[in-house]
Amino acid sequence: MRCEWTAIVLVGAVLTTGCVSNKKYQDALAEADNVKMELEKTRQQKSAMEQQVRTLKELNAKFGNEAQSARDELQRVEHGRDAERGAIEGRTKELEDKVKALSAQNKNVRQEYQDVKRHNDTLKSLVARYQKELKDRSNAGGPPQTATVTPNQASPGTATAPQAAASAAMNINKVSANDMVLFLGLKQDEADRIVNNRPYRVKGELVAKSIVPKETFDLIKDRISVSP
Repeated sequence: MRCEWTAIVLVGAVLTTGCVSNKKYQDALAEADNVKMELEKTRQQKSAMEQQVRTLKELNAKFGNEAQSARDELQRVEHGRDAERGAIEGRTKELEDKVKALSAQNKNVRQEYQDVKRHNDTLKSLVARYQKELKDRSNAGGPPQTATVTPNQASPGTATAPQAAASAAMNINKVSANDMVLFLGLKQDEADRIVNNRPYRVKGELVAKSIVPKETFDLIKDRISVSP
């Protein structure tokens, strides 16, 4: 603006004096043109700066929106993480309780197994002793008799022989499977089959119905009966 006023002053001075030379007049016109060019350049720079300001404002708004989106996403992730952590903690507590319950059950099962094992060992010892006594009596030519179990010899929960087993011949229509295992030396599954297929009219049905093998029947046939 100062240059523009300078040019105007020069032109006014020329018009006022009326005595300036043509060279000075041309110099004044050139100066005025320079001022105009400078002014136009300044206007272009101002326009470019205004455009840059608008661009920066748009970028600032864009970055602000992206920052808000990032904050929202971060909040959503944190909320999901907290919810997932709570679910994991709940599941962990549930599994820990289940492990404790299974550990207690396992302890009880081990205890029961030890009890059954001791009981089974006692039964095996009794069976071996009864079989030996019966074999000794058979070899000696005496009538086959069953051994008597005293309270001190019986394992916990093991009953003494019933009246039917104390006779010379065991009535397979009446005695229990355990008595047949103890006093006849049968396997448990063989004794169970005998009980499940009662009653018998003759002893030979044990072989005829494939309840026990013939070899087993031959060993016990003189020590069993089917009397009513």
